[in-house]
Amino acid sequence: MAEAKADPPALGLGTKLAYGIGQAAEGLKNSAFGSLLLFFYVQVLGVPPGVAGSLLLLALVFDAVTDPLVGSISDSLHSRWGRRHPFMYAATIPMAVTFYFVFHPPAGLGPSGLAAWLLTWTVLARGAMTLYHVPHLSLGAELSFDYAERARIVAYRVVGGFMGAAAFFLASARVFFQPSAVFPDGHLDPAAYPPMALTMGIAMGLLIFASAAGTHHRIPFLIRPRHAQPFSVRRLLDELREAAANRNFRFFALAILAFLVARGVSDGLGLFMGTYFWELETRHMFQITSLALVGVFLGAPVWAGLVRWYEKRTIFLGGCVSLSLFTSLAPTLKLVGWFPANDSPWFLPLIYGVTFVTAMGVSGAVAVPGAMLADIADEHELTTGRRQEGIFFGAFSFAAKASTGVGGWLAGLALAAIRFPQPESGGASVPPGSIDEGTLLALALIAGPALGVFSLVGIWLASHYALDRRRHGEIVTELRSRGSGTVGGGR
Repeated sequence: MAEAKADPPALGLGTKLAYGIGQAAEGLKNSAFGSLLLFFYVQVLGVPPGVAGSLLLLALVFDAVTDPLVGSISDSLHSRWGRRHPFMYAATIPMAVTFYFVFHPPAGLGPSGLAAWLLTWTVLARGAMTLYHVPHLSLGAELSFDYAERARIVAYRVVGGFMGAAAFFLASARVFFQPSAVFPDGHLDPAAYPPMALTMGIAMGLLIFASAAGTHHRIPFLIRPRHAQPFSVRRLLDELREAAANRNFRFFALAILAFLVARGVSDGLGLFMGTYFWELETRHMFQITSLALVGVFLGAPVWAGLVRWYEKRTIFLGGCVSLSLFTSLAPTLKLVGWFPANDSPWFLPLIYGVTFVTAMGVSGAVAVPGAMLADIADEHELTTGRRQEGIFFGAFSFAAKASTGVGGWLAGLALAAIRFPQPESGGASVPPGSIDEGTLLALALIAGPALGVFSLVGIWLASHYALDRRRHGEIVTELRSRGSGTVGGGR
């Protein structure tokens, strides 16, 4: 189905950096959606949590269509700019505009109007990110066919994503959500959100363009489709059915979905936990977030480097186990009375330490999945003769968005189930220290041990992934022997 130039030049550092920095755009968007979106509409604007969470889930339905759709169309696109770059360039302005309007609803809409605004602009913003993100992920799989090199490329992307997240949280804490006399917790100030959205929207557009332009010179050496069927709904359904028939992909996709949903619930409840359960000051939450990002930044290259000696599945499982254990550790210890009181000198150091170790686990869980999926694309080509990174990474992108879709929905339902207090429409915000102990304990039970148990499902699923280094080497050798040129050589 596809062909590539036989001996492309080795990837330079500049190309890897340009590819990696493109993930910073999604890092900005995911950080805002994961940590602020539910909190903004529930605690600041007064939308009922069950309604807000359900709308985030409904928005995910559109992603279930658009992600594989963009992947399929980009797989078979014929253009002088290749298969992926036209989509990346096209997403630049829509991403900036739609993100801004998510966090800038007009005054006086009322609960129903706010709900409609949330759904409309969240769908559009996610669609704009899909237009860029799925082709960008697929591009990474084409840059190299080497088992270990792919993991290093993914590490650049992971680090880029968390650099975007770091920039978001740094700007949030130091610029946009500064405490004031009226709002001691700056996250409760409705006027802080539009400037944040404008700045981050512009930054996303610029990062997307920079990544597309910085990798543009690789277009002559990328895979080009040949003899591709014209796009149709039937073709898309056939491709999805073929992808689902791949055993390794099924277990991989379900494991990723389980972990990211758990992470989405954790992100959706993060500000609620920090503000009301731990009663942290804004500066402490910024320090905690900074430590988490440092942990990921340091951990991702380490985990990716281990691919030289260990299988990708082993590394992925190690990161997932670490992540699951330490995500639930601090709330669980607090629930059983084994965590220091808030006025203890050990309180903040322990919070900081657990956060850093958890982040190291996160980096393991995200450092290799992109490389694993690229290997699955090779296996799929051997089996079917189709080169379809876009379909696989479209599914991967959909799973990632589920962290704020299904995760946000479950977080909203959880808040509604425990009757977490929220402000009346247009009323004063709920101050920290005003929530009864039973509600806070229920919140911690969900954000701690319940999520840890749920993560065991993902660990069990990931343990069934069976594509190792030896088998991948056999696949690449067989593809080259067929003379298709798809994995013809070079890095």
